[in-house]
Amino acid sequence: MSRSFRLTRRAEDSLTGIARWTIDTFGPRQADLYQAELIARCEAIVAGRVHSRSCAVLVDGAEDLRFLRAGEHFLVFLERPEEVIIVDILHSRSDLPRHVQALAVLRGQGG
Repeated sequence: MSRSFRLTRRAEDSLTGIARWTIDTFGPRQADLYQAELIARCEAIVAGRVHSRSCAVLVDGAEDLRFLRAGEHFLVFLERPEEVIIVDILHSRSDLPRHVQALAVLRGQGG
């Protein structure tokens, strides 16, 4: 059985926002290329070809959340035996610890 990845609704909304901004700023071709790059990073997570870090280094109570850099963004995800769940896609200039804390609280992990 091979693993796969899926995006949460939050991650889907983030990806849509990234695509819109990239289309408006750089055009549809670049938006397609960047989306493909982000998806390739998701596939690399599933395949175990990239190194990620625990969000616990950023926020107490976020032990099962992980993150890694993907272009100008961070992929925040949960790694499960059967799948990788992309929880959100955050810009590299965002306040990553604050966003991770909010995600942990939403998931009932942090406080």
